[in-house]
This record gives sequence, structure tokens and C-alpha cells, in this order.
Amino acid sequence: MVEGSTVTVKGPKGEMTRDFNADLTITMEDGTVRVARPNDTRQFKALHGLTRALINNMVIGVTEGYSKTLEVRGTGYRAELQGKDLVMSLGFSHPVVVEPPEGIEFEVNPRASTITIKGYDKEVVGRVTAEIRAWRPVEPYLGKGIRYLGEHVRRKAGKAGKVGM
Repeated sequence: MVEGSTVTVKGPKGEMTRDFNADLTITMEDGTVRVARPNDTRQFKALHGLTRALINNMVIGVTEGYSKTLEVRGTGYRAELQGKDLVMSLGFSHPVVVEPPEGIEFEVNPRASTITIKGYDKEVVGRVTAEIRAWRPVEPYLGKGIRYLGEHVRRKAGKAGKVGM
């Protein structure tokens, strides 16, 4: 539904509303959302592409949803669910508890040490995933920490030792 510069999208996963730049013309024709710009200046070309992409992300989010997967590696590092909260043991003196924001849910596979973050808002899924990863970024010497699934971490060599003394 389009009202001026406000777009509302409803679907099986949820409902999203977002305000866009009032200079752009957003219309809905035959179930298709069209974005038009007033002229071809660089600023309006950029806003046109951004608006189109954000509306597309909203539609995909409420119909299919988004998910990102994190991998926890390290001796004693683990994650588990307690209710809806994610509780992680990351080598601190206390467990790290992450409460999911609205529209976000966590899934934990303890055997593979993976955490899946699911939601209908792509921006929130990415932000929550980055915040969880920031608790223990991957350390380059031993490879311990939280990484995105499939992320390649460049490993460094340790001390070479005392040679030639």
C-alpha cells in the first residue's frame, strides 16, 4: 500500500512500513510498485536505486524472510537457547545473554556450533548478526571466535622461536 511517500508491505512473515524521500513519486499499478524520479541528476538517480532496492527488500522480507548463520569455534565456546534468549559461553567470567529484538528469532545447532538469526527485516537481521559477532571476533592466530558461516579467516603464523643462538 502506498500513501504519498510512505510504503506499507504486508505478508505472511509480518508487516513493514517505511517513509521515503518525498521528491520521488511512488505508485502502485497492477500489484507492481513503480518509483519515478523528477529529473536525471546524480542525487535523484542514487535515491531512485536506493528506494527501489529498499522496497524490494521489504517485499522479499515479509514473504520469504532473511537469515544469517554464525559459527562458534573455540574450546569452551558454545551457544544455547533459554526461552527466546541466546546464551553464549565465550570465555568471559559470565555468560553473554542476547535478547532478540521484535521480529527476530534465534536457532541454535549445538553439535555444529551454529547460530541462525532469522527475521523479516534485512537491516535488523544484519545488525543483530554483527552485534553477536562483535562479542568475540575471530582471532587470527588460533582461529577462535564467532565467524559468519563460510567466512575465510586469514591465519597468521605464531612465534618463530629462537633460531641461531
